[in-house]
Amino acid sequence: MPEPVYFDHAATTPVKPEVVEAMAPYFGPRFGNPSSVHRWGRDARVAHDEARERVATSLGAKADEVCFTSCGTEGDNLAILGVYRTLRTSGRVAAVTTPIEHKAVLAAVHEVVREGGEERIVAVQPSGVIDAVSYTNAIDSRVAVVSIMWVNNEVGVVQPIRQLIEEAKAAGAVFHTDGVQAFAKVDVNARETPFDLLTISGHKLGAPKGIGALYIRRGTPLEPMMHGGSQDRGRRPGTENVAFAVGLAVAAELALAEKDAECARLLAFRERIERELLAQIPDAIIHGSGADRAPHITNISIPGLSSESLLMALDLRGIACSAGSACQSGSVSASHVLSAMGVSVDNANAALRFSTGSLTDDSAVARLIEVLPMLARKARAQGVPGTSPSMAHAGD
Repeated sequence: MPEPVYFDHAATTPVKPEVVEAMAPYFGPRFGNPSSVHRWGRDARVAHDEARERVATSLGAKADEVCFTSCGTEGDNLAILGVYRTLRTSGRVAAVTTPIEHKAVLAAVHEVVREGGEERIVAVQPSGVIDAVSYTNAIDSRVAVVSIMWVNNEVGVVQPIRQLIEEAKAAGAVFHTDGVQAFAKVDVNARETPFDLLTISGHKLGAPKGIGALYIRRGTPLEPMMHGGSQDRGRRPGTENVAFAVGLAVAAELALAEKDAECARLLAFRERIERELLAQIPDAIIHGSGADRAPHITNISIPGLSSESLLMALDLRGIACSAGSACQSGSVSASHVLSAMGVSVDNANAALRFSTGSLTDDSAVARLIEVLPMLARKARAQGVPGTSPSMAHAGD
């Protein structure tokens, strides 16, 4: 069997060797608690402060604007609920978002409703881009927070973020963007783009799972979700995770240093994958193809087939991909993102997401564009929705 190939970088990425090396001392001799006043504590405090400064620089921010988190989900919840709970007493009780957000954002907005607030869901066009009229109608003086994902994690569509920010802030709302898939794929800089809050996640850019960051622009009203010590200026109490903060700093710097070359490489892969798959499966549908997209994500439906069956067949042939966002794996329901874009249930249930990254090379792409059309042809020839496990090995 050929070497396995990984097309699921939007779900998670391998930890870079440089990151592992930078983290290692903090699992050993430099183990101190940053809150301690002795030399081990002081050493840990210096390392943690330096990591915060480096992450801030990577975001075009000041060090005190960076709050370390455990993941993107935590950052999204802190941003949305932290702002809402601060501003609701002033009459700003609404949270605005779209139906194509990550479940963390949608769940946080639903929590706003449970706490007595209001959710306003903005429509999107079939391309995946926000409907401008719907957005304008949702923004008024009662809005506390607007949360719009910069790069969609399922289809890769890039939203016109600056325009959305300007409209929200003109009405006095706080603007949050989930930048988990955007960092190092588009230009993310707090000094150049005036978002108030931005979420990133370490394991999407070569750091370990369990570390992320929330950018908080100075002056942004934000009530902490947890209570305890004074760590992170009281925004997120608890003993700091020095090793993982260092890892995030190194991963962010590496991702930015490689950004231009890597984005060009991934764009070439995406274009080749889509071109050659469409040549062999002419009725395949590339979701979001009419919009600006990040270079690393392709979401494709093969009408009449089952994404779950294709996933199993591809996996048996050593090809890893996804049927949607990783946080929905195992779900038999159609993607909420594709459904919101107006994709039929049948086509949504036939969708596969291929996301490229550090493990992708020419041979991996060649393997994909050889195997997927073959599986589709065999499934259609047998008149079944997808491929059985036995069919997956045909032609090996």
